[in-house]
Amino acid sequence: MKLSRNTLFFFLGSAIFYALVKIMQFNGILTPYWQLVLDQALIIVIGALGLSIIYGFTGQFSLGHAAFYGIGAYTAGALDKVYGNGNMLFFFLSLLIGALVAGLVAFIIGLPILRLRSDYLGIATLGFGIIVRVGMENGNKLFPVLGGATGMSGTPQLAQFDLIFILALIIILLVRNFIFSTYGRACISIREDEIAADVMGIDTTRYKILAFVLGCALAGLAGGIYAHRYPFLHPASFDFLKSFDFLLIVVLGGLGSMTGTIITAIGWVFLLEVLRVVLGQDFIDWRGVIYALILVVSIIVRPQGLFSGKEFRLLVPEQLKMATGKERTYAGSGN
Repeated sequence: MKLSRNTLFFFLGSAIFYALVKIMQFNGILTPYWQLVLDQALIIVIGALGLSIIYGFTGQFSLGHAAFYGIGAYTAGALDKVYGNGNMLFFFLSLLIGALVAGLVAFIIGLPILRLRSDYLGIATLGFGIIVRVGMENGNKLFPVLGGATGMSGTPQLAQFDLIFILALIIILLVRNFIFSTYGRACISIREDEIAADVMGIDTTRYKILAFVLGCALAGLAGGIYAHRYPFLHPASFDFLKSFDFLLIVVLGGLGSMTGTIITAIGWVFLLEVLRVVLGQDFIDWRGVIYALILVVSIIVRPQGLFSGKEFRLLVPEQLKMATGKERTYAGSGN
């Protein structure tokens, strides 16, 4: 199968980025600490793309994304800790199981809560996130390996930059193809006008559940990778603030923009780490204020987000020709 020019440019740009990282590693410019931050940024990209499918492209407001991130992390981490013993094949299997469990849970709760709309859906997902957080804190009563409120450690640290980078590229391509497929267009039509989409014969319930399950499965996958990169998992890592991180990334990047989500996710993670270094122990106290200020400023300066539904050309799989003969990109993208 012949790759499109945009896809080739995507791989070329990715190869250049990878080479630059390796050069900085070799020269000592990229220290182990900042390498860990970069790895975290790539993990967050995967999770944020999941929420982008749910909210950015389908318009389903969710405040519980961190719950599925945590479900994937604890599922994959616990499985590999008990049964994996550092085996790479089981590592990939645990990631898959973590994503599937997160997707299955999303399907089960999605059937009733996706009947809700707007703020009510957000409140329902927020409540579910709280339930999951409490479950993590008390899960050791049923499964001692989870560690409960004291956290879980001992997961084999098998996810390093090379592997995380490749997985991130694969997910970006898969999400891109989904968005520009018939399924993605149906999801976008629901975001634009659900009633009109229903009138046009689109099974809105089916596509909302599909987007929700797929987005939450990506969050679970990101969580599984996180569990294999960070030696310690704690329920506090998957609280409402983490859900707000994902939401802020999608909104700041621009609803309906993969490009905005990817760039904002990387920038957001590095910004938080820089502030953590500058503010030290005061960072926790100022974190809420910083979030609020960034959100207020972005709403005033750029209410539509950084990319406002536009995409870099290399993230667009093909050009759609209008009847006039001019080329344009599908709704939700641009040059």
